[in-house]
Amino acid sequence: MKVEDALQGISKVFLDTAPVVYYLEARAEFLPIVQPVFQLLDGGRFKGVTSAVTLAECLVKPKQLGLVDLERGFINFLTNTEGIEFVLLGEQVGMLAAEMRSRYHLKLPDALQIATALDASCEAFLTNDVQLKRIRDLRVLVISELQM
Repeated sequence: MKVEDALQGISKVFLDTAPVVYYLEARAEFLPIVQPVFQLLDGGRFKGVTSAVTLAECLVKPKQLGLVDLERGFINFLTNTEGIEFVLLGEQVGMLAAEMRSRYHLKLPDALQIATALDASCEAFLTNDVQLKRIRDLRVLVISELQM
């Protein structure tokens, strides 16, 4: 499915860790798919939503490798980009994450991400984790399955 078609009619997309990493690190394999997503987001076609889980996961490699500029880039992008809502985890997300973990047998970080997306009224969840396609509560878009 083409990126443009996959996002048709979507007003809010949750940004999982992989698309953010692919975009900011300009990963050649996936950049042709994620770049149009972020261009559409920048153009106001839809709103992005992300969480502290995405931020934490994005920062692991830069911290391990001492890449301070990349670390700052992730922080700035996720918390200061117009069109991206950075959502803090609260009680409602915690309860919903427990439900998602129980229903779909998810790992806690995935359950928190899905719960945050649902709590923020996202219609789609952009990831590269094909196992999350079993989620039926919102549209899961897997980057490796999308085309330009």
